[in-house]
This record gives sequence, C-alpha cells and structure tokens, in this order.
Amino acid sequence: MEPKKPFELVVREHGPMVLRVCRAVLGAHDAEDGWSETFLSALKAYPELPPNANVQAWLVTIAHRKSIDIVRARTRQPVPVDELPVRPSGLGIPGDGHREVLDAVGQLPPKQRQAVAYHYLAGLPYKDVAGLLGGTPDAARRAGADGVKALRTILVDSSMSYVKEETP
Repeated sequence: MEPKKPFELVVREHGPMVLRVCRAVLGAHDAEDGWSETFLSALKAYPELPPNANVQAWLVTIAHRKSIDIVRARTRQPVPVDELPVRPSGLGIPGDGHREVLDAVGQLPPKQRQAVAYHYLAGLPYKDVAGLLGGTPDAARRAGADGVKALRTILVDSSMSYVKEETP
C-alpha cells in the first residue's frame, strides 16, 4: 500500500481543479472563499482519509458542500455595495481566455451548472456527480447534456450578437 501524499502536494495537484469548480458553482466573487473553505475542511479531515481514497472526488464533494454553504449564507446577507468592482482574475483557469464560457456556465440552472462543473471541469464520472447532486447517474448525465446543449446555445447567441455589433 502506498503512503498518502503530504497535504501540500494534494493542494498543489488539485487546487486549480477545486478553484475551477468553485468558480463555476459560485461565480468569481465567492470562488476564492469556497476554495479556502474546501481546503481548510480537507486539512482537518485528511489524516483520517484512507490511503486508497479517491482524493479528487473527496475534494469535489467538500467543495460542493462548502459551495452550498456559501450560497445559503449569501442569500441571508446582503452585499452593502452599489457596484461590484470589475477585476478579471485568471486564478484557477490555466490558459485563461475562456471568460465567455464561465459566464455562460453561470447562466445555467443550478443542477445543470453543477453537473457541468463536476463532470467537465473536475472530471468526475457521472456516478460521483449523481452522489453529489442527490440523484441517479442517468439524471446527472441528462443534466450535464442539457447544460452543454444550453451552453452551446448561449455561446452561439453571444457570438452572433458580437458579430452584429461589429458589423457597420
């Protein structure tokens, strides 16, 4: 049996994936808080994690639960600002340049957004996605497929409106 990796290596290896999931589920504003909460919780529980556990699925599960906590807290506390500052961040998106995709993911309904984030951004199989979302693998697959279909429509519509704006 192979010994567990030091926690620092786990963070380095899975940190960008967890941040992508948090950004897709929470949006850019709360993603870093979700990432921090995920790894603080994971640090406490890591010593008890079995050496043969699927660390990626474990971290996505924690990120999912922390994201839900943040969404619930967000609905209970108003944000006391007139306008949010516009500061694009490349954190958690290796090779950035796909902001329009993340914006489109943010427009999806919650189940579709989560299915797309967990399956396509985190790489979890639909069986694990179903466990996170509380349904069957077929329902998770359907939510993912519907989400991708909606993303294609959103992205085509947004690119067409961009072309119309550019055309004199």
